[in-house]
Amino acid sequence: MNNIREEVKELQIGRKVRHLRQQRRMTLQDLADQTGLSKPLLSQIENDQVIPPLATLLRISKAFKVGIENFFQEEDSCEKCILVRSGESRKLIQRGLSRGGSPPYIYHSLAYGKRDRNIEPFLMEFESRTWSDDLLVHHEGQEFLYLLEGEVEFHYGDRVITLGSGDSIFYDSSEPHGYVALSDGPPRGIVVLYSREF
Repeated sequence: MNNIREEVKELQIGRKVRHLRQQRRMTLQDLADQTGLSKPLLSQIENDQVIPPLATLLRISKAFKVGIENFFQEEDSCEKCILVRSGESRKLIQRGLSRGGSPPYIYHSLAYGKRDRNIEPFLMEFESRTWSDDLLVHHEGQEFLYLLEGEVEFHYGDRVITLGSGDSIFYDSSEPHGYVALSDGPPRGIVVLYSREF
């Protein structure tokens, strides 16, 4: 677990958030007002005490009017074609839902380093967890999931859908949604997020 945390620290997400905020001459309170996130949470993100979930990063990126990919890539990267070999994805343990707690999944960025895109592909690993409405997230855009293995329970608004290996789902992500693993082995799937504002 410490190795994963170190890999995430190498992304320097907190430093990038602080740099973008200071570049725009914004206070933490300004950013909190624009994102709807708490000032203490934003401070913890900037100081690498909390690894923010994607929905939180998406809110921050929209406030800065930058693509979410900026948080996952090297700063000088401008490649037009990005190859991520097996085992080289950037693993991101998700922590710090806006209401506290951590989401029951881990993302592996599959296109870090690519700028100017409207989609963000990830390999997602789901963790077993008892469902709670606190796990619901929402953000602008659309999402697609193709479940490679295992079984997950997908919550979308008032609907609960069980997905198995080979199933896929496409949805508007502005509606509250969330997942939990149902199978013993950790389910894995390919997730693609789309936003006009990435």
